[in-house]
Amino acid sequence: MMRVTTRRLFLVSSLTVVVILAMHLGQQMLECQQILGEEHSRQNRVMRPENEELIMLDNNNVEYRYSKEMPLIFVGGVPRSGTTLMRAMLDAHPDIRCGEETRIIPRLLAMRQAWSKSGREKMRLDEAGVTDQVLDSAMQAFILEVIAKHGEPAKYLCNKDPFTLKSSLYLSRLFPNSKFLLMIRDGRASVHSMITRKVTIAGFDLSSYRDCLTKWSKAIESMYSQCLEMGQMKCLPVYYEQLILHPKPSMQAIMNFLDISWDDAVLHHEELIGKPGGVSLSKIERSTDQVIKPVNIEALAKWVGFIPADVVKDMAQIAPMLARLGYDPNANPPVYGNPDPVVVNNTNRIMKGDFKAPSNLKGHFQVNQNTSFSHW
Repeated sequence: MMRVTTRRLFLVSSLTVVVILAMHLGQQMLECQQILGEEHSRQNRVMRPENEELIMLDNNNVEYRYSKEMPLIFVGGVPRSGTTLMRAMLDAHPDIRCGEETRIIPRLLAMRQAWSKSGREKMRLDEAGVTDQVLDSAMQAFILEVIAKHGEPAKYLCNKDPFTLKSSLYLSRLFPNSKFLLMIRDGRASVHSMITRKVTIAGFDLSSYRDCLTKWSKAIESMYSQCLEMGQMKCLPVYYEQLILHPKPSMQAIMNFLDISWDDAVLHHEELIGKPGGVSLSKIERSTDQVIKPVNIEALAKWVGFIPADVVKDMAQIAPMLARLGYDPNANPPVYGNPDPVVVNNTNRIMKGDFKAPSNLKGHFQVNQNTSFSHW
């Protein structure tokens, strides 16, 4: 009897120990799963924000929802290439809002690019948990917030900061449904404009046509190459000269590319300046005094005769992108084409003074103050 009782007690004790061990191991496994789950969530929470949409109301309480999946429009190019005119013509469309340059978006993109290029800085950021995922999520949120909230809400949003298109491939990853308009202008005209109008661009020596043309060629090469890499469904090169000479067919091609319905208002942007839902212009921007006029050819070949002879002689070597983009580097002046009748009429009106500048512009005209652009 004692042997049976002792055996039972031994079995019960053994089972008790086994149960306790099993419970302990089970608890340890649950804790490990919880820790792993929290780590997985921490690593992926940047990709799953609680609220991916910005919601805005217009003056009529119409609701607009914006997200990284929306078809943002980015307009850019080398400064003095017609980017302001392009965005003003788009702004005239009742469903599109571009607004003035934000100025901070290209600076932020330059910083992001610098962090990526520096191996030491990237290693420090990664060790701190500031990974590419974290940075890209923050960039998405910041850029969308600035574009959406620096102007009136609209069905389609557009950003015009010239040098943003130096980061167009990166932007196309952040905003996969975005589209890009790359403004292209004869580099001789762009450089002459930035020099005579004293538009300061970091890295450009405004006392030297040779230096500015060299820098123009490098800048447009970077943007043009990225545009080609994105493909014709994502990026459309827009030649300033053709936009000026033939505004209607040019804008029709642009609206088809953007997949936005046609509206004749895009051909009459000057009539909508300062009006609600129209074109918002600032007197501080150096292009404003030109964009307030209807489309004309007044500035098309102003550069001819002003570029130093030694620079003209070496033009093909100084600015190889001229020939690549279809401009004749040895033609002074080149043949851009014949303007449509409506453009001829607009130009004659302006030359005769038969044009009244709008009074409802933002700010005050800045005389003798340079406009500066970040360049990297």
